[in-house]
Amino acid sequence: MAYVATGLIGLNALIHLYILWMEMFAWEARGPVVFDGLFPDGAPDMFAATASMAANQGLYNGFLAAGLIWALTIRDGLWRRNVATCFLCFVAVAGLYGAVTVTPTTLIVQTLPAALALGALWVNRRSAAT
Repeated sequence: MAYVATGLIGLNALIHLYILWMEMFAWEARGPVVFDGLFPDGAPDMFAATASMAANQGLYNGFLAAGLIWALTIRDGLWRRNVATCFLCFVAVAGLYGAVTVTPTTLIVQTLPAALALGALWVNRRSAAT
């Protein structure tokens, strides 16, 4: 189970590295594709006008990825689990907020992988104790 938790934490980090890249460096190219259908008229000029805001959001996603990667490098099991739990909770809450305020798809893309990783992380803790 430790391998599953580690893999899911790594997957969450990769998701947030992708979001960082998209929002900071490819907002005008990928944003309209990723958020297709979110705006009734397509809002063709919205992505250029919001590029700096998206870059700021991308930076925050980079911080989430950095925290998850940091958790993967910690050797002490208790400390690693606590740091991973903290950052996975950040991801899950951000995903819930995004699902309510932006698009329900965020629940699947962001919250679900974080919840699965949290579950694997804590199931592993219980099985290691017995």
